[in-house]
Order: sequence, then structure tokens, then C-alpha cells
Amino acid sequence: MSRDSFERILFRYLKPLVILVLFVVTAFPFFYMVMLSVRDIQELILDPGSLWPSSFTLDTYVNVLTRQGFLTFMRNSAIIAVASVAFTLLISIPGAYAVARLRFFGRRQVHFLFLAVYLFPAIVLAIPLFVLFTMLGLRGSLVGLILVYIAQTVPVTVYMLRNYFETVPQSVEEAAAIDGCTRLSTIWRVVLPLSKPALMATGLYAFMIAWNEFLFALLFLVERRDSWTVSLGLSQLAGSIEIPTTVLMAGSVVLTLPIVIVFFASERLLTEGLTAGAEKG
Repeated sequence: MSRDSFERILFRYLKPLVILVLFVVTAFPFFYMVMLSVRDIQELILDPGSLWPSSFTLDTYVNVLTRQGFLTFMRNSAIIAVASVAFTLLISIPGAYAVARLRFFGRRQVHFLFLAVYLFPAIVLAIPLFVLFTMLGLRGSLVGLILVYIAQTVPVTVYMLRNYFETVPQSVEEAAAIDGCTRLSTIWRVVLPLSKPALMATGLYAFMIAWNEFLFALLFLVERRDSWTVSLGLSQLAGSIEIPTTVLMAGSVVLTLPIVIVFFASERLLTEGLTAGAEKG
């Protein structure tokens, strides 16, 4: 048997095995979390090593969503995440298009300057922002937190969209200009429909940041429980010795499930968007 044939046979059997191992390693923590969330606490105490409960209960989710206030937390997180995505894209699209298409001084360096904000740890920016938002009266409001998340996500979304816009053929835009389209109508009618994968990828990125972020939410909203996000609510459950493990796991599922649903619903466009701009030609 030749070396080439041996390698093909090896990879034929090794590939599914590696995929299976990676799937189990990735999916098992989430599976165990879901199983714990639907177990009765008494059963868990009597048989903590069992992976499959003898009976299922949704009382833990009722507890989390009603008694622990997660319905309100989810509403706040949804408002913050959707608003952050909308305003981030509204700012990033013209900014990325300008960097990709317009000619101005410092054009080649400006997108690197956008990313320079990530050179500073979040805790370094937290104290000045806390003082500023206190002076402006925005501490404790969802609006202030949305502004922080927009500032966090705009630089990287501009960078991501700029790479994609550069792959859109200029001839298509020139044809639109000949047909009488202005620069803004060209972006709206030509560039954006061709950029749906990149918009989905950047939008999901901004959504995950706003949904999962904890530090700034803790800093600005901790004094007002009715404005808490899901991540703050989950930290409250984790820090309380009175909360059963099953209820904590139910809160973790509530925090994780929306991201999983959005990811799988947009998987095709997301995959295209993440690889967009990697090659030109």
C-alpha cells in the first residue's frame, strides 16, 4: 500500500472520529446543564451522579422566570441588545463604506485606529465612564449602557464590514451610478443586499456582546434591580447560597438559549460573513 493510499484511508476513518469527539466535548456541558435544570432538587441530592433524571420538572424555569424576575431581565437584555445592534450597524455601515471606497488622508491607517480602543482593558475605561455617566445622569439607565455597547462594538464592526465592502465589485456601483443612483441609494439598493452575510455576522457579534456583557452592566445598573440584565440576574443566583443548583442551571439555560437559537437560525449567512473578505479576486 502506498503512503498516499494509507493517508486517505486513515483520514477517512479519523475525520468522523475527531468530529464526534469534538462534538461530545462541546455539547456535553450544555446537555448536562439542561438535564440539571429539569431535575428535582431532592432527586439531585439523592443521586447526584445520574445524567438522566427519572422525572422531568419545569418548576425551576417557573421559579427563574417569575420569582427571580428573569422575565424582566430578559426584556431589558433584549432591548439593550436589539438597540445596540441597530445603532451599531447604522453607524458602522457608512463608516465602513467610507473607509473602503472614499479617498482621504489617512485612509489606510484609520481602520487600525478604530481597533486601538481594544488595546485598553475594559476596567481601565470603567471608572472614567462611571464618573461621566454619573455627571450626565445616565447611571442606572438602559440608555447609558446602550451607548457603552455601541462604543465597544462600532470599531470592530467597521473593520469587519470594510473588508467585505472591498470585495463588492466597483463596476456594480458604477452601473448603479449610471442609472442615476446617488451614493446613499447605491449603498441602500446595491451594496447592502450584496452584504447580507457580513451584516448578519457583525450584527450577531454585536448582539452577543450586548446580551452577555457583565462588567459595565454591573457598574451602571446594580443599584436598580428593575433595570438588570440577564447576566446580572444570573450572577445574583450564583452568589446566593439559598438558590438550588437546579434553579441556577435553569437561569444559565435562559441566558444561553437565545444566542444558540439566533446562531443556528442564521448559520448559513453567518458562515459566509465570517469568511468574507478573507480572499480577493
